[in-house]
Amino acid sequence: MIPFKDDNPITIFPFVTIGLIAANIVVFILQMTSPADPKNIVFAYGAIPNYILTFNPVQPIHPFLTVFTSMFMHGGLLHIAGNMLYLWIFGNNIEDKLGPVRFIIFYLLSGLAAAYSYALTSASSMVPMVGASGAVAGILGAYILLFPRARVYTIIFFGFFTRVIALPAVLVIGLWIAIQFINGIVSKDIANHGGVAWFAHIGGFAFGFLMIRLFLMGRRSI
Repeated sequence: MIPFKDDNPITIFPFVTIGLIAANIVVFILQMTSPADPKNIVFAYGAIPNYILTFNPVQPIHPFLTVFTSMFMHGGLLHIAGNMLYLWIFGNNIEDKLGPVRFIIFYLLSGLAAAYSYALTSASSMVPMVGASGAVAGILGAYILLFPRARVYTIIFFGFFTRVIALPAVLVIGLWIAIQFINGIVSKDIANHGGVAWFAHIGGFAFGFLMIRLFLMGRRSI
């Protein structure tokens, strides 16, 4: 099941959403074209759970800063493609509700919450975490609360056949977060050996769901 657009209109041009997508793509290109060893780049600027909890200063920048640099790094083409697709589908509506300044703060804090949610569940891990998934998960948490009935056009696979179906956002995003919980529980014992940071997704989602109303306070309806 792959969502590719929604029918939720916006009233402003999503400069920040597009800017975030562009920044992620630029950083990914720099990663892939750098003469340095890709592993060294990831270990230098990825968020390492043990380091961001202990502030162990062995990376080129302070471990706390790697929480933010890691949000713009990705492990491969499919990784960044999936994150940017979800950011485009759902991010523009949250930017529309919050406005550009509040939106960028909300996005970064979602990523921060995601990183520390994962770190607290894998405190001894020395495996770097990279990707915009946690920040995007915050957007999904906000979207499911604000627009549960918005229709999301989704490609459904039936063996060799595909069909496009318009599904409510609460179903599409609800299924997504359910998968994160299930995989997070199943993979907990192997978290220190790499793989998907499921609890980062859960933490980012929870932050977005719980905090979006606070970010909307004082914001005039458009």
